[in-house]
Amino acid sequence: MMEPLKKNISSHQYFIFSGFSELGALKSFISIPFLILFFVSLFANSLLIYVVISQRSLHSPMYILISCLSFVDMCLPLILIPNLLLNILFNASGISLSSCLVQMFFVHFSGTCQSTLLLWMALDRYFAICRPLSYHDHMSLPRFLQFVIPLLVRDVVMIVTVVILAGKVLYCFSNVINHCVCEHMALVELGCGSTAINSLVGLLGVFLVTVFDFLCITASYIIIFRSVMRSGKSSAKALHTCVTHIIIIVISLTFALTASLSYQMNSLPSAGRVFVSSMLLFLPSCINPIIYGVRTTEIRQNILKMLPSYR
Repeated sequence: MMEPLKKNISSHQYFIFSGFSELGALKSFISIPFLILFFVSLFANSLLIYVVISQRSLHSPMYILISCLSFVDMCLPLILIPNLLLNILFNASGISLSSCLVQMFFVHFSGTCQSTLLLWMALDRYFAICRPLSYHDHMSLPRFLQFVIPLLVRDVVMIVTVVILAGKVLYCFSNVINHCVCEHMALVELGCGSTAINSLVGLLGVFLVTVFDFLCITASYIIIFRSVMRSGKSSAKALHTCVTHIIIIVISLTFALTASLSYQMNSLPSAGRVFVSSMLLFLPSCINPIIYGVRTTEIRQNILKMLPSYR
């Protein structure tokens, strides 16, 4: 039977990632898909951002939001994959508690920013299609900041609260993180005291950010589709734009909810949780710019114009 915890017991300040240690000699081969994801994400997102910045015709709120989403998508691979490759190829799998908490903040803040950007994009389409005469008033910088600032404050408060609570947990049993990055519950589950408040705040963050944004996005698109069907004006173009956003939303929010809830419900085995979380972190950053580049006519045409063969 486990002995009661002593008050003077020390907490680990150094941790080791073991997310892919079970692969043994095959561990180095896992670096190949991560390298592919890294270069695809870097190239696709950089190209999309460059096209939006360089083409004056794309300097409108919708395309600016798309480029912002690409920037957020590109940040996580740039921050995480180099360290992950050092872990896989050179067994540099250690990380201090403070560095782990900083990494945790960026991982989860990036996720909340993605969710919030998708909500802003849904609002942009709502004003463009349902309130076209007042679109520029609603999407002007002062009015736009009224939507942006409260949501950003919500994201920062939730993530900072999660990180602070994780930093106060006593880690005295094990310092081995069964993951490849410092994800919240992957670290907190190593705590030897009660972590109920951490799980509760983590779930609260999921519902206040991901679920809330998803419900608002769903309501926006229901109103948009009803308006388009009733008016019958420019329905094909409007629906095409909305469907592109919906594809991105389904991909991003499905990964986010699955990875977040898997730790709360223990619905997946250990290896499955690492896989799902890794896909959440990196796959959307590769898929999103490709979908926007292929389905958004204006972006696709400007990219093709840059190709010598197309010219």
